[in-house]
Amino acid sequence: MAFLQGIDSTTLLVCGVALVLILIICITAAVLNGKIKKAQLREAEYKKITLQCITAVVNSIDSRDPYSKNHSVRVAEYSVEIARRLGFTDLENLYYIALLHDIGKIGISDDILKRAGRLLPDEYQLMKQHTELGSKMLSGITAIPDIASGAKYHHEHYDGTGYNEGLRGNAIPLVGRIIGIADALDAMTSARSYRRGLNRAEAINELKRCSGTQFDPDIANIMIQMLKEGFTVA
Repeated sequence: MAFLQGIDSTTLLVCGVALVLILIICITAAVLNGKIKKAQLREAEYKKITLQCITAVVNSIDSRDPYSKNHSVRVAEYSVEIARRLGFTDLENLYYIALLHDIGKIGISDDILKRAGRLLPDEYQLMKQHTELGSKMLSGITAIPDIASGAKYHHEHYDGTGYNEGLRGNAIPLVGRIIGIADALDAMTSARSYRRGLNRAEAINELKRCSGTQFDPDIANIMIQMLKEGFTVA
């Protein structure tokens, strides 16, 4: 994906949409030409195509930032394990929702996404727009319930100090609380140009410190237990 790092956001968006349309057109043409019978397009095949399309788009987004390679996949895997321990039954849809949590970054300029150091205050304000942008991009998709929730709410904080709506406690949708802590953990354990990534023990301490403020304390306890058990993602 290195060749995508020089492509601007608008071009990347067009490429992502075009990819999905091309796959749909190919499948439709195959059905019309009798190469694929409708009965043969089983649920598993649809799911495979859906996952491949989504993964292609999010990998393109992550590749624009050299420090976030595979970030969305890791966040999705953390989120699914948290949800499994919470008793979720629809882990597949949650995986899609978490995978797309940063889709709004497709509308953030490369100058900001590729910044080697910390963002300036005005740049940070622009970066914060990715949650609303992502929510709007996903709001028209009805096949996956709550698909826009992960994008919209993953930067809300349990004490109400997050963005964009400043929601507090259980007013933050559970999906947002789950993806929010998964996103934060991957960020804190990933190296940046201006700091090293935290090790496992340091990450546990940070989760404890932010429990009840940034993070839902119950979900923080689950994440801490996962780390103590040695849970890892690729």
